[in-house]
Amino acid sequence: MLRTIAVVIQEPVATFELGVLCEVFGIDRTDDGVPAFDFRVCSSRPGEVLRSTTGIGIVAPNSLDAALDADLVAVPGGSTDALADGPADEAVLDVLRIAVERGARVLSVCSGAFTLGAAGLLDGRACATHWRYAAQLAERHPLASVDLDVLYVEDGPVVTSAGTAAGIDACLHLVRTEYGSEVANRIARRMVVPPHRAGGQRQFVEAPVPTEPCDGLQDVMDWVIEHLDEEHSVPSLAARATMSERTFARRFSQEVGTTPHQWLTAQRVLRARHLLETTGLDVERIAQRSGFGTAAVLRHHFQRQLGVAPLQYRRTFTGDSASA
Repeated sequence: MLRTIAVVIQEPVATFELGVLCEVFGIDRTDDGVPAFDFRVCSSRPGEVLRSTTGIGIVAPNSLDAALDADLVAVPGGSTDALADGPADEAVLDVLRIAVERGARVLSVCSGAFTLGAAGLLDGRACATHWRYAAQLAERHPLASVDLDVLYVEDGPVVTSAGTAAGIDACLHLVRTEYGSEVANRIARRMVVPPHRAGGQRQFVEAPVPTEPCDGLQDVMDWVIEHLDEEHSVPSLAARATMSERTFARRFSQEVGTTPHQWLTAQRVLRARHLLETTGLDVERIAQRSGFGTAAVLRHHFQRQLGVAPLQYRRTFTGDSASA
């Protein structure tokens, strides 16, 4: 049972990620029917002021020994540059390894996944981190399977969450698993957050139009972006580029890294995202303006690429679902 939670902090401490763990596990909500957690903030330098990512000094009252019998050992993240430039704190890594060996769980929030990776706990496991750091994590730990699409991953005793607020989702998931939905819902209600969010972090990933020149293709790509609401095909685009269809498809794949159809679909989804965020147009009109033709086709591709429906996406970014 999840009763004792130890949070291990390191310089620079990510204050928001630490705050997430404190908010879910560190506040006494027994009056609301939430179990009392034994919450411990630990460090290899207890009693010392540790600098944070926001300039606030953070002091951990407990040494790492306080984490040795915890049911959950959590790492709130910090700076990936710091983890890359200097050696990891072996004492912290040992605490995490020991936790898994003795049957406890470990949790990372955002870039805290890099610490779990340094401890060897991501090898052979699926994991998550903030989408901006996913490629870096995968490169540093090639035996890990980094999932860009999800808010959190639970693989055995190891739970990793994506960026910042996704840590809330991971924490509530653990509470739900151990104590049931009602307890998780009570914590979420007090925090004024959804007890469970649909979809994944891909909906938040920036997907800009390529800025690197693509030789003879760039003019065609620029033209397509301005005419997304029109019909396009490989034959028509090849003709505009004054190439044969085979040459155009091969050059496009080599220079852009995907097929013309996949690129076009991605640009239409990107246009639909922009219209959902910035206008009050209904989904049918957005489908027409982005080139999908019908709302049903838009919903299909939107759900396939982002993992959420247009209605859910608009709620996330505007709080308005009436016109979706």
